[in-house]
Amino acid sequence: MRVVFALWMREVRKYFRSPAQMLGTLGSPVMYLGVLGFGLGPIFRRAGEGSYLQFMAPGIMCMTILFTSTFSGMALLWDRQFGFLKETLVAPVPRLTIMLGRTVGGATVALFQGLLVFLVSLIAGFRPAHVLDVPTAILVMACVALVFSAMGTIIGSSLKEMQGFQIIMNFLVMPIFFLSGALYPLRNLPVALTVLTRLDPLTYGVDALRGVLIGDAHFGVGLDILALAIAATVLLILGAYRFSKIEV
Repeated sequence: MRVVFALWMREVRKYFRSPAQMLGTLGSPVMYLGVLGFGLGPIFRRAGEGSYLQFMAPGIMCMTILFTSTFSGMALLWDRQFGFLKETLVAPVPRLTIMLGRTVGGATVALFQGLLVFLVSLIAGFRPAHVLDVPTAILVMACVALVFSAMGTIIGSSLKEMQGFQIIMNFLVMPIFFLSGALYPLRNLPVALTVLTRLDPLTYGVDALRGVLIGDAHFGVGLDILALAIAATVLLILGAYRFSKIEV
């Protein structure tokens, strides 16, 4: 546990030591909230769906967590080739411990980034249905962060070159985001799109966060949490397996 805590603290310290990077990653969420939130708001309202900003803000929080968690996999790949991880892997420490420390650290950083977007959303005009639901929303964001930080670990453990990460972004991460229902309701979709959205773990994170914050869950928060727990368990097991196969 001491090794897990040390690696977790290392990831968190790296995050707080680079405020420029911390604020720089807010560019895309602010653009989505500003351009889409206000630009498509009148259309969404005329369709009888209410405030688009209220609907979209939980999805943008999950988007930020998704991207930040996945980029922790790129940091793992970099560390593995040039940094601290090369020394850690040859230390007499179980690799499962190293993997857990880095994965939880990446999830914590992604959670902090999601909370920053939550604050930006409040400034933009987003309002939770009940203030007392915010702690539950933070727990949901932590679950989403853990799921995709584990996915980032799988990616970082599987790739051998940094160039492959752009392919992962284009063919895995972006589809995960756009299929999650972060930007559109999940009702009345074509059959093929309905199936794909239900296979996407981020769908359940967005739906759970939306259900907790504004009371508009498509599947039900209980089912969403169960799906996230299953996804986290499966991805952590796969991440541990892939991490154990890293060659020093």
